[in-house]
Amino acid sequence: MTSNFFRGAIALGALALIPATTAALADGEASSYKALDEFMDVFQKVRSDYVEKVDDQKLIKGAIDGMLASLDPHSSFLDARDFQNLRTQTEGSYGGLGLSVTQEDGAVKVIAPTQDTPAWRAGIKAGDYITHLDGQLIYGGTLDEAVDKMRGAPGTAIKLTIVRPGRDKPIELTLTREIIQLKPVKWEVKNGVGIINIVSFSANTGADVRQAIRSIDKSLGRKPTGYILDLRSNPGGLLDEAVAVSDSFLERGEIVSQRGRNKGDVERYYAKPGDDAKGLPVIVLVDAGSASASEIVAGALQDQHRALVMGERSFGKGSVQTMLPLTNTTALKLTTARYYTPSGRSVQEGGIEPDVRVPQLSDPDYKNRPKFRESDLRRHLINEIKTDNAALEEDTKEDPRFAMSAEELKKKGIEDFQLDYALKTIGRLAAKPGAVVAQAQPIAKKAAPR
Repeated sequence: MTSNFFRGAIALGALALIPATTAALADGEASSYKALDEFMDVFQKVRSDYVEKVDDQKLIKGAIDGMLASLDPHSSFLDARDFQNLRTQTEGSYGGLGLSVTQEDGAVKVIAPTQDTPAWRAGIKAGDYITHLDGQLIYGGTLDEAVDKMRGAPGTAIKLTIVRPGRDKPIELTLTREIIQLKPVKWEVKNGVGIINIVSFSANTGADVRQAIRSIDKSLGRKPTGYILDLRSNPGGLLDEAVAVSDSFLERGEIVSQRGRNKGDVERYYAKPGDDAKGLPVIVLVDAGSASASEIVAGALQDQHRALVMGERSFGKGSVQTMLPLTNTTALKLTTARYYTPSGRSVQEGGIEPDVRVPQLSDPDYKNRPKFRESDLRRHLINEIKTDNAALEEDTKEDPRFAMSAEELKKKGIEDFQLDYALKTIGRLAAKPGAVVAQAQPIAKKAAPR
């Protein structure tokens, strides 16, 4: 009797909720329609009363850009021009300086220079601000306008005015544009060690890394002492290629997981059998310019105890963007998920903390130049577990290993201190078999906060 009563009460309660739920949805839709009506009123007023005639498409694009700008800094609308630029970044080449830039409060800010390009050779650093191009102030203009001015015919010159935090005076540079060949992978051999530098994670990066490993072996006529995977100033790229690069150094185990809005919306990526590096020691170099796909690789190899991560804390971009085509020439780049390393860590804001922190002593500005990271961007996604890494980067004690100045290092013939330190470390690791574990170890899973 009592049981039947409760079942009946529950059923009545469920039925009673249906109108309430429907009413709530209706209220939400009514509110949205009201807001859209308000938008159309503003649109019509601008069209009819603005001091100059305005193109409708320009107004609509501005409205879309404004809507997406209210989200995180990595979601955006790609018109035909932006869509082509994205294809260029992942597939082609262009005439320009070799800079990745963003816009912050109307100013053009450098994310990272691409290695072996005019910008990189001129010493432009992540976090620099570009204020003038050929003497003309670009503050307040659009990012597209600034990029268009920096790109151009190879062999032509352009003058840049750079403001660098920590420097009292602006830096004047004249650079000559070149064809920027977007070759994602470069390799060389030093002291019997294979050095693989990944500039970006574009199409075929994973295959190019495997080819680099084979080329290093062939050039030596044997296996090298170990490998250095240089991901410094690598702004990221395609998720699939980050998985492929990680897989080249792993025998098994999880590489990364991505988790969307809903609790059950989880996708995991695993390594396939076969370690192309055959278990040899691996060091991954990262810095404040290593972002996104770079952090996926560094986090996977670190968590699986396959590599030693060295350098400085990475950028801290732990979100996944999905390209949602709208037409044949336009698309929506929308943040749809967060990614997590094999142990359940999110690098959002905090980045990848190196196993061995090595400052870039060969950069004379490294102490005074502020680090530019994800957490500095407006409207960045907040990490569920908020950590303050500022104290970790303060030099409270002078480390005798890192006491030399850039001038002293140059006299010793050391132009890249981090790379030199990694080369020497590989030698020490090779002398201790098993110091870097070749096979993926069981990872103690942490419950990732939702």
